[in-house]
Amino acid sequence: MTEKEVQQQSGLIEDETTNAQTDEAQASVESMQPQEEIFGAAEVVDAVLEEVPADPEQVPLGEDTSAVAEEIGGSVGDIMKSVQGMAYADTTVAGSLDFLVRRKTPGDITYLYVVDEDKTLLGVVALRDLLMARPGQTLGEIMRQKPESFTPQTSIRDAIGVVLNTRHRLYPVTDEADRLVGMVYGWQLFERVASELSVTAGSTVGLDKEERISTPALQALRMRHPWLQVNLLTAFAAALVVGLFEDTITQVIVLAAFLPVLAGQSGNTGCQALAITLRGITLGELNDDYPLRQLYGKECLLGFMNGIGVGLVAAVAMFAYASMTGSAEPLVLAFVVLLAMTGACVSSGFFGVVVPLTLRRFGADPAMASSIFLTTMTDIVGMGLMLFLATILVL
Repeated sequence: MTEKEVQQQSGLIEDETTNAQTDEAQASVESMQPQEEIFGAAEVVDAVLEEVPADPEQVPLGEDTSAVAEEIGGSVGDIMKSVQGMAYADTTVAGSLDFLVRRKTPGDITYLYVVDEDKTLLGVVALRDLLMARPGQTLGEIMRQKPESFTPQTSIRDAIGVVLNTRHRLYPVTDEADRLVGMVYGWQLFERVASELSVTAGSTVGLDKEERISTPALQALRMRHPWLQVNLLTAFAAALVVGLFEDTITQVIVLAAFLPVLAGQSGNTGCQALAITLRGITLGELNDDYPLRQLYGKECLLGFMNGIGVGLVAAVAMFAYASMTGSAEPLVLAFVVLLAMTGACVSSGFFGVVVPLTLRRFGADPAMASSIFLTTMTDIVGMGLMLFLATILVL
């Protein structure tokens, strides 16, 4: 195979014009040590995997990558790219620098991946380590062994967990036999998660994942309206609970003024817990090993402390309002509001965790319209608790 043919096959060596432009840089590299130790054109290609495609977007899996990507959707294989910069362990530092000089765009190489003849990943060499090494050293001597890597089937969530702990710019992708098949940037993983989180925000209120600002009104109506009907049905359940205490509301009119206040505060508390839980699910933090009791305890404790805080303010407001309107037992009513607000916030924190986890357990999307069911639970518990306490303490 001629030098030109090898260069064209590798996809990593530039054309003759570029080589001519780098003659001076090449000469300086070659002066570092004898000619036979230098990474010549044929040796450059020997150090690079022959199957690496010229198209940087093509994933070198040795088969139709679209089918693989479809099969493993939501995984590293979805977004990985072909590897730029691979060499054998016995490649010299000077030869590696020569290879980098020959490239038109050396900036797209962050690491040199060291492989054997079977394409098995042996280690990785960062450019700064390459520049600091002696020209005669080999990559095998300076490489970092057993670098963090993914497989094409690694889920985005699992990969994000590794990135958060290691914080490298680039990660190799290997198959089951540790053969190097691609690479993935850390920012690609974060971009995918950011996109998923943006979808989650809309899904919690019943927006379809496919809806965009340019979606036609009628199509958006078909996507949104069914969830509003579901919300209406769940609102009837809350209204039924309030109807059970009609006599209490009739006798203590001031309670009606504070029902929306209670519903709003408890709903917001639940949405905070819901957001944290959905974020944990999205980032893969809420796996089978995570102690859910700890999360339940945390959210209930936060609900209790927040409930006490807002409950005291609401109790003062109830006392003042009941006194001004001449209602009976203003102090007891204030105590009822304090207890109800605290209990509602505690239960909201609990349901904020239970609702998405329950949906996930039954195979449903935990983000899809979860706030609708959460609001129903918080309204039933919150308003039901306040009216029940007023019934037994005031009447």
